[in-house]
Amino acid sequence: MSILGKYCKAYSLSRLRQFPGWHEKVENARKIRTEVDGEIVEKARELTGEDYVYVQRNFTVTDGLFIDENIIFDDVTPAWKEFCRDVLGYGGSGSGDEQPVP
Repeated sequence: MSILGKYCKAYSLSRLRQFPGWHEKVENARKIRTEVDGEIVEKARELTGEDYVYVQRNFTVTDGLFIDENIIFDDVTPAWKEFCRDVLGYGGSGSGDEQPVP
């Protein structure tokens, strides 16, 4: 069963890609369905800088609202948390109980 995060914030991928340690797992992007030769085929969508993804309360990044699905970045380090706080303005205590920045 999917778990909806208690708090997350949407950012464009172009902003997140500014982090020097950024590397996304494109294979975990949301799946899109297309018809090929009369068959429905699912494939990971192509992520562009204009796409919005979600920084979750545990500082992972997902391609959707659910905290446990479509995780495209999970290299949560002190440097990543600092980038989220200082560059993005994403608040939190680092304990997993983050609150929005006023």
